[in-house]
Amino acid sequence: MELIDIKSLSQNELLEYITKMGEPKFKAKQIFKWLHKGVESFDEMTDISKSLIQKLKEKFVILNVKINKKFVSKIDGTVKYLYSLNDNDLIECVVMKYLHGYSICISTQVGCRMGCSFCASGLFGLTRNLTASEMLSEITTAQKDLNIRISNIVLMGMGEPLDNFENTVKFLKLVSDENGLNIGLRHISVSTCGLVPKILELAEYNFPITLSVSLHAPNNEIRNRTMKINHKYPVEELIDACKKYFNKTNRRISFEYAIIDGVNDSKENAKELSRLLHGLMCHINLIPANPVKENSYKTPNRQKVLNFQKALTDLGMNATVRRTLGADISASCGQLRNRNK
Repeated sequence: MELIDIKSLSQNELLEYITKMGEPKFKAKQIFKWLHKGVESFDEMTDISKSLIQKLKEKFVILNVKINKKFVSKIDGTVKYLYSLNDNDLIECVVMKYLHGYSICISTQVGCRMGCSFCASGLFGLTRNLTASEMLSEITTAQKDLNIRISNIVLMGMGEPLDNFENTVKFLKLVSDENGLNIGLRHISVSTCGLVPKILELAEYNFPITLSVSLHAPNNEIRNRTMKINHKYPVEELIDACKKYFNKTNRRISFEYAIIDGVNDSKENAKELSRLLHGLMCHINLIPANPVKENSYKTPNRQKVLNFQKALTDLGMNATVRRTLGADISASCGQLRNRNK
């Protein structure tokens, strides 16, 4: 019999199993709390009877990640983990310290099938989706290792969260549960390269999260070259979906824009981007593109990035430059896993 992934269960789902085992209802809440503290085995649940622990072992499995490698930036203290999964595949996770607390960037898939030309995560395609429990374990493992409390989460590591839609939604519900990690949805950002139907489906949940759209181009010509997804969902269709998302959720959208030297960083590109996003409540997050050895893209110099930002703000757009963290430890997603495949 295949064992059930217990940490991906909601408290109500767990309650149903526990009562069927003939156990009192309050045991479900106790077990749920233990799981979200990051226990690695049922034997660590010290207030659960040995007989119930045996029942749990016969029916369930706890899926956790383990630290394979850990790198700490000497520049800013950013921590990058290479995690091993139960099937020995590898994913990445990054913990960053800000004035407001600790943020974690987690992966949602092993690899990625979106094929964005400037991204290291998708170089070897998609292996599989992560479960909600594995996503949770990325957080609990880092918290235990660093002895910290994570306050903010970005689903912007390896993979496309909305391509793993069911598990991503399950994760959002679990991570914000008051008996679990209890991290508020307003402190969570979910990234997407532009899966239009899934953006509209996510809007129906009306989660108070921040939707971060990886735009990276002001027009179809450039986006077709850099992001395969644009051939299926062109820029105009994507922006229309974003407007519908905002109208449904009333949540400001963040547009990620990786600036690639000589590709999308001209003053005319800034004007196009301003026209494209005109009238939409949004923020533009400018990211100096990380060089990836498998392509020829280059990072523009600092002044070019600042000039692009100024061109946008002069046009009335809300645009900031993302602070670069962990430059000495390959903190951008996909780079570490690819070197260890």
